Amino acid sequence: MIALDISVEAKGWQALADLEALCREAVTAALAEAGEDVDSQEGVMLSLLFTDDASITVLNRDWRGQDKPTNVLSFPAAPGINPLGPDPLGDVALAFETCAREAAEEGKTLAAHVAHLVIHGTLHCLGDDHEDDTEAEAMEAREIAALASMGIADPYLERAERRED
Repeated sequence: MIALDISVEAKGWQALADLEALCREAVTAALAEAGEDVDSQEGVMLSLLFTDDASITVLNRDWRGQDKPTNVLSFPAAPGINPLGPDPLGDVALAFETCAREAAEEGKTLAAHVAHLVIHGTLHCLGDDHEDDTEAEAMEAREIAALASMGIADPYLERAERRED
């Protein structure tokens, strides 16, 4: 089983009763959907940072050159970076205010939105990206399937319905 290193820096995240269980389920779903053998992830670690808009703005500015908050950032680890301990998969950071606002605007629970973003971030750490339409469609399909395995509806459905109108 993959080790999760969860750090909660912003008080708002207390709104989620069992953040660790939600994260474990989302990461496991992402790994399974990506074709990773979840049981063979012993000695693999993923760090999850639950922070606020101010802190994620600094990360976004310093690492992506965008001086604004975002919902999730992912930082895949280089392979073999820690030969003496768990093999890090990477780091994922989420901003409370942005995530809570998006969930409310999209009419979904904060837990469902966080599950989606943790899956999204985990897939980035596994090498998925969405730089072009083909990559985006493949990544979204994995996200949708991982969320479905958790009983969470397709977060892209409303957007797809709007395109059909």
